[in-house]
Amino acid sequence: MRYSFQPSGVCSAQIDFDLEDGIVKNVVFTRGCNGNTQGVGALCEGMKAEDIVKRLEGIDCRGRGTSCPDQLAKAVKMALQQA
Repeated sequence: MRYSFQPSGVCSAQIDFDLEDGIVKNVVFTRGCNGNTQGVGALCEGMKAEDIVKRLEGIDCRGRGTSCPDQLAKAVKMALQQA
């Protein structure tokens, strides 16, 4: 299933990804630090959703209390709850 998430407190405007049988695929960030968000998306490709949440939750960017990876963790967590 395809999910779209509007992050808050970061430069990215949207995060889209697929969740299939607990595996995250096709992560795409709209806006944000292009190289970093592409890297995060590529690293998360094919990972278990729970592992993504464990690894990325709580990462901070410039004292904002969140980051694009943290927002991806939040999005994946919400998708798991909806699935």
